[in-house]
Amino acid sequence: MDPWESPVERAIREAQERGEFDNLPGAGKPLRGIGASDVDDPDWWVKGLVQREQLDMTGAMPPAIALRKERQTFPESLLDLRTEESVRAVLEDFNRRVKLDRLRPAVGAMPPLIAPTVDVEDMVGQWRRLREERAEQARAERARAAAAAEVSPGAGTSRAGRRGRAAWIGRLLGRS
Repeated sequence: MDPWESPVERAIREAQERGEFDNLPGAGKPLRGIGASDVDDPDWWVKGLVQREQLDMTGAMPPAIALRKERQTFPESLLDLRTEESVRAVLEDFNRRVKLDRLRPAVGAMPPLIAPTVDVEDMVGQWRRLREERAEQARAERARAAAAAEVSPGAGTSRAGRRGRAAWIGRLLGRS
């Protein structure tokens, strides 16, 4: 025992003597995430954190790449908008942000990344077609559900089905 033992070292030594560190999970095995490949990648711990915590790293991307990623989601990401005016507003705001990003000075020897703008009229047309397709699919689904409810026995929604069941119950009880 060291005469100058700190309180923390003493607590650890006493816990070891009591056997509190025996048979811990992973005892004698290498630590996860630390290996030979980690020596080559200095950001291994950041990548592990992002993967483990399922973090959204779009805010850490260069603006031009984030804008390009956003552009790839059009027009599907606009389907929740109800009016053409709101779709146009979103697309015009996107084009404004792209143009502002182009004003950013270039850094380093590489040419700057440039995100393309969107053709607002073309994108509104695509939005319109997708909305019509989605509405048609919803109508077809409702029609299939209604047809299945009328045809399926025991549905109890159609008048003929109720009369047929009443007649069957009457015959069962001997009341013709």
